[in-house]
Amino acid sequence: MSKSGKELVRDMYESDFFNDPTILQDYLHPEAELYWNASTGFSKMTYSDLDNMSKEMGRGLISLRPSVTHVLEDGDKVCIRLTYYLKTIENPDEEVSTIHFMAIWELKEGKLYRGYQISQPSDEDPLNTDAYSRIKS
Repeated sequence: MSKSGKELVRDMYESDFFNDPTILQDYLHPEAELYWNASTGFSKMTYSDLDNMSKEMGRGLISLRPSVTHVLEDGDKVCIRLTYYLKTIENPDEEVSTIHFMAIWELKEGKLYRGYQISQPSDEDPLNTDAYSRIKS
């Protein structure tokens, strides 16, 4: 039985893609595109770009732990909201909240095909932290 869209998207963000970029082939359509608005600006990324980025991430990270707060599905579109916590090679004893994400993915042939993602660096403001407290999805 194939995964639901919600399971597919959640599993991709929760996967170990930064340590094993071949995992992306299980989730991303070969023609995948990600339109990403970040605090540093806009990027349009292809499957190849995402693969290269995950390889680069793996060079400096020990762990990347997602905290997913929302996963919503409507037809062939899935929306996810999460925060990533990481440990780096330079600071292996401290896990820090690093970035908040919201993404909408269009599915095609059972894989993530076209994504629209917004990210924002996290901070220590309690209002910001409380806004991302875990809820049932």
